[in-house]
This record gives sequence, C-alpha cells and structure tokens, in this order.
Amino acid sequence: MRKICLIVVVLLCLLSILEALEIGGKNLPDKILAGDTELQLNGAGLRKKLIIKVYAGALYLTQKSHDAAQIAAADEPMAIRMHFIYKKVEPEKLIEAWNTGFAKSDVSNLQNEIAAFNAWFRQDALKDDVYEMIYIPGNGTSLYINDILQGTLPGLEFKRALFNIWLSEQTELPDLRTAMLDLQE
Repeated sequence: MRKICLIVVVLLCLLSILEALEIGGKNLPDKILAGDTELQLNGAGLRKKLIIKVYAGALYLTQKSHDAAQIAAADEPMAIRMHFIYKKVEPEKLIEAWNTGFAKSDVSNLQNEIAAFNAWFRQDALKDDVYEMIYIPGNGTSLYINDILQGTLPGLEFKRALFNIWLSEQTELPDLRTAMLDLQE
C-alpha cells in the first residue's frame, strides 16, 4: 500500500511539472488563482534588456484571448507574473520602468495610485523572486512579492494603466507583449 501511495505522489509531482511552461529556465504554471478564480496561462515570454534576460513574464486570464485592448479594458480577474532571472534588479530600476510604462497612457488622474504602487518596491528583485500583479473586480490590483501581499490598489482604471505597460501598442516590451498574447508563429 505504501508503494502505491508513493507512486501516486511521484506521478502527481511529474504531472505538475509537465503542466508548467519553461521560459528562460523558469517554470511558469499553467494555472494560478486570483482569489477564488482559477486563471489559465494566456502566453509568456522573456523580458530582455539588450542581451540580458531580466525576467520571464506571463499573462493569466479566465479564458484565452489575443485582443490586448479588450484584455486591458476588461473588468475580469487576471494576473501578470514576473519570475526574475537576472541576479539583481534595484528598486529604482523597477520604478523607472513602471513610470516609463505608465507614461505611455493618460495617467494624470492616477498619480496617487502610481506613487503608492512605486512605494511597494523597497528592495532588490533577486534571481528566482516572483512578482505577481493580480486584479480582482471589486477588490483591485494586488502586488505579491514571493507570495507576500505588498498592498492593493482599488479601481479598474489603475489596473488598465498597469496592464497596458505590457499590453498597449506603445509598450516598451513589444516582444514580451507578443508572447503574452500568444501571437507567436
């Protein structure tokens, strides 16, 4: 009986490994939770700076979509996951990247939310750290760093601006956008 239990456990572990997508040597799960809602991997790719692999990024939705504008506008549970590959990214660099992305949208009425979001980045992002930005309607956008909640910002408008950092036509990350929308040929 013990042998059968051990075999079942090993098979379950193998199945969970097989259900992950490997990007840049990091396993991104096929599914994650946003509150009580199961989200599925829509697409994933690498964030590179020149030739340096910075993080594996993934977009999770309730159902697959290739329509970036619809995804960004939707008042539905969704998430973006960043699994860091590079040895260290200083918080100032992350904040600079967020602000560059936010500047691509009309965020004049979101300055307080952006300041609060930026304040959550106080330490270096290290290799193997996982950052998740999870949106839940009626609750807002929460930032988790290594499964620890940093804070939540209410409102759909902030979520739209944040997700458009990756999804807008004007993104600084066109290759990652294409990969997250699973538009690769």
